[in-house]
Amino acid sequence: MLVNLAGGLVARGLEVDFLTRGRKGPYLDGLDGRVRLIETTHGGLFGVQPALCRYLRESKPDFVLCGKDKAALLFLLARLLTGVSSRLVMRPGTNFSARLAELGAWSGWRKRWLIRITHRTAVAVVGNSADIVADIARVADLPPERMHLIRNPVVTPGMALQAAEPLDHPWFAAGQPPVIMGVGRLGQVKGFDVLLEAFAQVRRRRPCRLLILGEGRLRGELEAQATELGVKDDFGLPGFDPNPYRYLSRAALFVLSSRREGSPNALTEALALGTPVVAADCPSGPHELLKGGEIGPLVPVDDVLALVAAIERTLDEPGDAHRRRLAVDEYTVETCAARYHALFRRLLADEEAEG
Repeated sequence: MLVNLAGGLVARGLEVDFLTRGRKGPYLDGLDGRVRLIETTHGGLFGVQPALCRYLRESKPDFVLCGKDKAALLFLLARLLTGVSSRLVMRPGTNFSARLAELGAWSGWRKRWLIRITHRTAVAVVGNSADIVADIARVADLPPERMHLIRNPVVTPGMALQAAEPLDHPWFAAGQPPVIMGVGRLGQVKGFDVLLEAFAQVRRRRPCRLLILGEGRLRGELEAQATELGVKDDFGLPGFDPNPYRYLSRAALFVLSSRREGSPNALTEALALGTPVVAADCPSGPHELLKGGEIGPLVPVDDVLALVAAIERTLDEPGDAHRRRLAVDEYTVETCAARYHALFRRLLADEEAEG
């Protein structure tokens, strides 16, 4: 999302620097050539700080946009050391209340402290869904005037072209059973174990296949679960693919089975491509995106039977693709970049007026 946003902002005439600890990270090859890519080197706090301090002294950016608390803390320390006046804008992408509930007492206290330090210091906090805006305001105890809603810049100008690229996968050949898809890191929070269990029940009643794009530590567990459920021949884990759109556009159904989200990008991408969807009604994002179930079915989190019923119903009645595309018209790079640009200008104007 930050790569997409950087391209949208530089297209509007802003000077944009993209700071990263490594140039070989996913999606960086898609960074707009007008964006200056700066490597701050690998390492911990003291490994990064000298490069970050040097950058701040030389470039003196008006704003530093951070999506993670640790990155924001690094910036705040570097700002203190250099004395520059760059303003911090936080862009949280997850539901903090749900995340904190998963942690122990000490880890939860430490995480809450970090959230409050970074977000209270920011001149603005931008949430990517209404639920995220409300949640972070509650967790960090922030006033409404510091909070802003700007959607994720998910829908890119090149998405349709990427979706049309050839896909050499036998499951998508003509005459093959419908493919159900999931996309995301293979971790507990994505609920792929529940999706796999629901798929096994659907598979007993009709021909279909399940393919999950992504990589993570639960690969072995999911493969073992598929074997135990008797569906290993109809279950695929191709790994990470930088172009998931060619899969999503050809899938019969996309399922979001997450236990928590912020604003689920894969669900947004599926809708933008017109693909039928089913989603767990997790915090946060799916309820907003699907307009309470009008655009696609919402099911309770971890409810296998409800997920089975929704999958079967949607395979039989996929609904209107055009309506799904319209549901995400706020999520284009151009729209999001324009709203961030307007926010930056307003913050500078307010500061000048106060001065």
